[in-house]
Amino acid sequence: MISARHGDRMWAVAIAAGLWGTSALMREPLSAVLPAPTIVFYEHAIIALCLSPWILPAFRALAAAGRRTVLAMAVVGGGSSAGATTLFTLAFTTGDPITPQVLQKMQPLFAIVLAVLVLGERLRPRFALYAVPALAGAWLLAFPDPLAVSVSNAKGAALALGAALLWACGTVLGRLAGAALSPVHVTTVRFTIALPVALGICAATGSSLAVGAAQVPLLLALALIPGLAALSLYYWGLGRTAASRATLAELSFPLVSAVVGVALLGAAPAWSQWAGMAVVLAAVTAMALARGSAAPTGVRAPDPAPAPAAPSGP
Repeated sequence: MISARHGDRMWAVAIAAGLWGTSALMREPLSAVLPAPTIVFYEHAIIALCLSPWILPAFRALAAAGRRTVLAMAVVGGGSSAGATTLFTLAFTTGDPITPQVLQKMQPLFAIVLAVLVLGERLRPRFALYAVPALAGAWLLAFPDPLAVSVSNAKGAALALGAALLWACGTVLGRLAGAALSPVHVTTVRFTIALPVALGICAATGSSLAVGAAQVPLLLALALIPGLAALSLYYWGLGRTAASRATLAELSFPLVSAVVGVALLGAAPAWSQWAGMAVVLAAVTAMALARGSAAPTGVRAPDPAPAPAAPSGP
């Protein structure tokens, strides 16, 4: 079982997800002048360049980790990184800067199911005390009128939910891969695999790779802050956090997104969205404060399997 006394790092996952919430500061102005696949390609190219000293050691470790880990990282890199980020960036072209980010956090619905099916995590009834309010709050945050989602919201909602599903796979499969790879190797493999996929998406959509000098600082900030810094911290924390708990800690993403949207991007949330923000904050805070007791959040991770024998050879 993963608990506070065994070094649970749910707090690190929450901080990393909060950094993701700053991405609208760069992604929204970039999406107004560049195609989404172009933004995603350069985002991954910059990160892959920064991680280049670790590429060979990371792929050696991946090759030694076994087929299951290789398949997990192929999905994480191609789908959860390049694919999901493209869908998410496209969602910024359909409406306000807050809705794509907060609706994306319906991700826990997918990740919790995947954690049970793939990782063997077991949910107890108590988990609903945290999960239900957190998800309800995320829904309130997403729509000014939470009982009436108009057709104009549908495209952005579909794109954000598609990203949510792929990122949920990343949460679960990233934790699976983290059992065999170090956090820096997971991050390096993720972005190295994603880069040619992102280039392929550019080619398939006819997106130009030309960018102006004015976009370079924004691309660098997007890649290095909510990209490399956040993912490095995220995988370090995910290694000691049950995936079902991690995905709720990630709800700090819509909280920060809402603050950034209101304070810096001119968004004006309805009263119900403010209420949703309060509900999400209360649910995630209560979950974090409860970590000191046995199975505090209603999630029990399976007992770890015996460590595999070291591979032979150099």
